[in-house]
Amino acid sequence: MNYAQLLFPDFSLILCGYLVCRYTALNRLVWAQAETLVYFLFFPVLLFHSIVKSPLDVAAASSLIGAGWALMFTGIALAYSLPHWPWLGRHIAHRQHAASTQIAFRFNSFIALALADRLAGPQGTLMIAVLIGVCVPLTNIAAVWPMVRHAERGFLRELMRNPLIIGTASGLAANLLGFTMPIWLEPTVTRIGAAALALGLMAAGAGMQFGALKKAKTLAIALLVMRHFLLPLAALGLSYLFQLDPLQATVLLAFSALPTASSCYVLAARMGYDGAYVAGLVTLSTVLGMLSLPFALGVLRPLYP
Repeated sequence: MNYAQLLFPDFSLILCGYLVCRYTALNRLVWAQAETLVYFLFFPVLLFHSIVKSPLDVAAASSLIGAGWALMFTGIALAYSLPHWPWLGRHIAHRQHAASTQIAFRFNSFIALALADRLAGPQGTLMIAVLIGVCVPLTNIAAVWPMVRHAERGFLRELMRNPLIIGTASGLAANLLGFTMPIWLEPTVTRIGAAALALGLMAAGAGMQFGALKKAKTLAIALLVMRHFLLPLAALGLSYLFQLDPLQATVLLAFSALPTASSCYVLAARMGYDGAYVAGLVTLSTVLGMLSLPFALGVLRPLYP
């Protein structure tokens, strides 16, 4: 499978957003508003719809859910532990670490959902939606916690206001309660989801910045190695541990190698941290996704039966 060709539609939208933002009148002010619309409305609707449109068999998906949680806990533990590493901790500023820890374990759900259908069809989309549904609340809590603790802000209040947590939690609850989307509403919600994918990817490109990466290089390298190399290796090990079937293993490996969430820098900036530095990490992670996804799917996947 040609993974570069598989990823080209998503990365071309990211590149389009970057070029439009930098070289037309549709500058950062315009894209900040578009990003807000996607973050607070379009994307929660997309997550909700992706989760409720196919009945969730918790028993059948339990191994995949367990492997997804274990993968996220691995990333969180690695990222949180960085300041305590003997030779590395003294080179890491605690405030920079609090804002950028999320880079190591959050994931770009826009790319995940866009990739899933081309990778494994409707069943792959459902599996990715399940992983998003169970992992987004966990990763958002883990992302908010260091910043709240460092800034001494209300932890529960920040969680209750997070639109991604609201969208995924309500989607899971609705699915488990047997809710189905009304037929007359389905086309509207589907179009909102398509708009969320396109605008979200373009907004990620519009927010890309490289200059801020000159700060805290050691921290940046450590977090990106975790995100794009260690997590795919962990996903391979967890596929064996949880005895996933081949399709589940493929989805978990793709999930492990995704670029970090484009909303990382929005969250950091909204909470008063160095958004430019985090945006630089998001930019580099987006580029590195072109390497980590082929690594996970083309190199590691053949190692699993």
